[in-house]
Amino acid sequence: MDNGNLPVTNDPTAITAGSDKPSRSPSINIPNVVTVGRVFLAIFTLPLLWMVPDAMKWTAFGLTIFVIWADGIDGYLARKLNQTSKLGGILDIAGDRVVEMAYWIAFAALGWIPVWVPLLFLVRGTFVDAIRAHAVEQGYTAFGKNTMMQTAIGKFLVASNFSRFTYAVVKAVAFCLIVGAHTALGAQMGLESIALFFVYFSCVFCVIRGLPVILESSSVFRHEG
Repeated sequence: MDNGNLPVTNDPTAITAGSDKPSRSPSINIPNVVTVGRVFLAIFTLPLLWMVPDAMKWTAFGLTIFVIWADGIDGYLARKLNQTSKLGGILDIAGDRVVEMAYWIAFAALGWIPVWVPLLFLVRGTFVDAIRAHAVEQGYTAFGKNTMMQTAIGKFLVASNFSRFTYAVVKAVAFCLIVGAHTALGAQMGLESIALFFVYFSCVFCVIRGLPVILESSSVFRHEG
């Protein structure tokens, strides 16, 4: 997920102005450990959703908040400790995808959301990440001043801090509300309909942010022989 006050990330393409290149840092450093650690924490958290006692689901609720919060911590630490790296950027994006898909698949397996939801995110993520991977080879980046996005609307929907932050918040709220809705308290409060609203809002946002990458990908392949 794209997260942060202004989206904080371990991705070197989003380094603040004044630093043209990510600094060299060891592969095993604190930001990368945090990135990988949140993936394992998410995988540890998801089995709790299958447990009957509400206490287990509320534990999962709290851990989910921490998993989401940790997505911003790795980027903050990378800049604070001057440990930004290309590997860190790759791990950050891969970690986001694993955590996101793990939650969507778990929710679908439990019957809490339709199966087409994780399929939508899977298809969109696969195509967008493939295009971005090729864009990197051509000298472009997903975000930042060298973004592959060419139009103003594309830059706003895909690369702007506002869009990335809003998308991250919508998904975070959807994850937490879906878990909370399937507790006794959540059922009494009628959280399920609100949770599903944020799930479907996330789906719409997912498509809206993915289409510009696909439609503007001609710039990435322009110099292909």
